[in-house]
Amino acid sequence: MIKVEQQTITVRATSAVAAPAKESQKPMNLPSKLFTSMAFSFLAASTLHASVFSHKKKKHEMDYLYGRKLTPAQDALVNKAIAREAVIVKTLRARSPIVETYIQNMRPDPVMGQTVESDQHFLARVDFGKVIGEEGFSNGGHEKAGRFHHSLAYLTGVSKELHLRYNEAGFVRMIVIDSTGFDRNHYHFTFLRNEFLGTVPTEVFDVIPVRKVPGRFFGRIWVERDGGNIVRYDGDLAGGEKDNINEYFHFNSVRTEVADNLWLPTASYIEETDPRSPEHSLKFKAINQIWGYSLSVPNTDQDQADIEVEGATDESQQNGNLSPLGAQRAWIEQAEDNVIERLFSAGLIDAPSDFDKVLAELANNILAYNQIPIDRPIRVRTLLTEPLESVAVGNTILISKGLIDTTAVITSDGAQQMGNLNAILAFQVAQIVLGHHIDTKYAFSDRLLFPPESAFQRLPLGHTDADDTAAAKKCLELLSVKDLADGQQYFGLYLQQLQAREKGLHALTTPQLGDSLVKPDGTFWLQALMSKSPKLNNTDLKQVAAEPLNAFLRNDPWTDQVIKLDAAQEPLLSARDKMPFELTPVSVNLSYWKPPVDPNAPATPAAAGAAATNAPATQPHP
Repeated sequence: MIKVEQQTITVRATSAVAAPAKESQKPMNLPSKLFTSMAFSFLAASTLHASVFSHKKKKHEMDYLYGRKLTPAQDALVNKAIAREAVIVKTLRARSPIVETYIQNMRPDPVMGQTVESDQHFLARVDFGKVIGEEGFSNGGHEKAGRFHHSLAYLTGVSKELHLRYNEAGFVRMIVIDSTGFDRNHYHFTFLRNEFLGTVPTEVFDVIPVRKVPGRFFGRIWVERDGGNIVRYDGDLAGGEKDNINEYFHFNSVRTEVADNLWLPTASYIEETDPRSPEHSLKFKAINQIWGYSLSVPNTDQDQADIEVEGATDESQQNGNLSPLGAQRAWIEQAEDNVIERLFSAGLIDAPSDFDKVLAELANNILAYNQIPIDRPIRVRTLLTEPLESVAVGNTILISKGLIDTTAVITSDGAQQMGNLNAILAFQVAQIVLGHHIDTKYAFSDRLLFPPESAFQRLPLGHTDADDTAAAKKCLELLSVKDLADGQQYFGLYLQQLQAREKGLHALTTPQLGDSLVKPDGTFWLQALMSKSPKLNNTDLKQVAAEPLNAFLRNDPWTDQVIKLDAAQEPLLSARDKMPFELTPVSVNLSYWKPPVDPNAPATPAAAGAAATNAPATQPHP
């Protein structure tokens, strides 16, 4: 079992950042290596040995390594990429997005190939203006590793308490390729091929440092042909002449075009294989995800979108004085609206989306099927984090992206995903029906006047064990009606799969904000549903109980709106293809940004120009 000691991480990783490794230093252990790499960032790695930097190489070997001379067009594109990368660095310094890191330490499994032995989850709002320094490498006399301001604050600080906060985190190398020397003086560029990433045409270049400096990028970049932006890169940190390349970890990073000619970092996938394993099993895999580049006030008009619900009556717009009960409910609603707006401004929940409307219809139909009258429709929003959780904030239900992704088992009739969503929603609908509302102190607006990074600390929204016990009982009643009863088996099967892997998924099953699926005794609140489902059989390729993470939704890193992936369904060839609750590599099916369309605007060239004018304010150009 891989144990992560915070003291060890702090001491060894700090040493690694301060200066290049000396020959006498011992190799870093796995936790130190992992957290040093995560603190450095999305830097990608090649499998070439560090000895490529030896000054004793023969001339023909160096010619082979550097490749043929670039054509004038390729040379111009590299120069453009260098200029655009400088613009990206400048743009990022003005941003404070959300950065989420989730790590899974793996071990071999005789049936599934591998399984999660332990996991780690970190969440922070990172001020890139403090993180990305003006100087990182010096050019005088000899080059040396530069400063990364409090580079481990994100990892060691957040590991104490999973609270959202500002940290001067060492994400410089994750977010940008090289903030101080990505130019012809420090790197050689070799053209490899042309390639489409989704609908984006790119040219691919191998990149190696001119000099053997630990921390310089060593790998491959994909440059989109139109604007010269680097949209993907993978590789590693370049080891010194006497360093073992295995001391570093491999990264695959992608960017998203959030505005015209503005590609910002979105995600990075990291993994390392255990060299001692004959089955090539992984030591660990991890993912960094970034969003919230443009946090803004929610659009209340979108929140009030009409929802067609079977048997529901919305009386919120009726005229007349409120009864005492109506006044009490309005007071609770005001607290709800204040909290939801604060969570959105902190970048924790999504902007209202079409997918949220579908979830809201399902929630309101649960009430309709049970003939429970409502004074106003239930709303649903997506919590943008990985841990499996949900919570009711007044009449608004929040469900984490990780819970939605892992329950999104796609079938021809859609019954399994529908049954899973109904069970998740019914548990929180039960909280609403039973009157388990949030603290009404949040109806006073001054209660929400705290920094966005304190949202987790200031807004504990999870229900008590007593509330969850009562809600679980009520949930089973809601799901027992004729229209919903057949779907209970699916969530019971999901819980069986989670139970089989629960010991290695402590971080994933620990809620950040709301209610966990797991009771304090290790069983589930909806344990009774497991008896209504077929027995879990991992070797049965027709039975899929849970999906990998990030399997169904993605979120726009600028608008924070969630979007269905609509990915092609791959046939399962063995039990190893199931990967329940596991991280998987980042998809690179990229596309160009399109300006938002005003549904009320006429379809004219003038309207298109106006839409482009209303794009995000920060649209730097070289």
